[in-house]
Amino acid sequence: MHETDEQLYDIFLTTGSEEALLTLIRRHRGSLVLFINGFVRDMNTAEELALDAFAEVAAGPTFFSDKSSFKTWLFSIGRNQALMYLRKIVPMDDIDESDVLGDASPEYDILRDERNRMLYEGLRRINADYRRILILLYFEEMTPEEAASVMGKNRKQIYNLTERGKAALKEELLKMGFEYEIGV
Repeated sequence: MHETDEQLYDIFLTTGSEEALLTLIRRHRGSLVLFINGFVRDMNTAEELALDAFAEVAAGPTFFSDKSSFKTWLFSIGRNQALMYLRKIVPMDDIDESDVLGDASPEYDILRDERNRMLYEGLRRINADYRRILILLYFEEMTPEEAASVMGKNRKQIYNLTERGKAALKEELLKMGFEYEIGV
């Protein structure tokens, strides 16, 4: 039987099962590191911050509730870890959260064909919030509610960011000569 993340976390909390925690880490480590790397632009730092996020998860559910999924909660912790790190190395007044998602994208190393490289390049060229919402919704497969929780936005803002992000991405892809067919 394949337990959900929430079931595994409950098993870890109630029994102290290291295997349950390790399963959660194996499931989410890669995507969490890549998500954090979008903020800090350094894979080693992203790895460390992801470990810090998992350490916070292992310490107990300070703010976890059934209102969000385990993954949403974990990515929110990862986002907070990244922002705290950035605040330590950059004066607070110089941080614009909309600009901290860097040029690196988790998909670039994974997706090799030309269409996907163009998609990556188009994502890199659009506004950081647009890029972030599109990655959370379409690559991380979060619901709009989960993405809203991760990004600290309300549902209406997520809807607006998604629509504007898709339009901006389409415009960039067209500028780059991307051709696509719409299925019937």
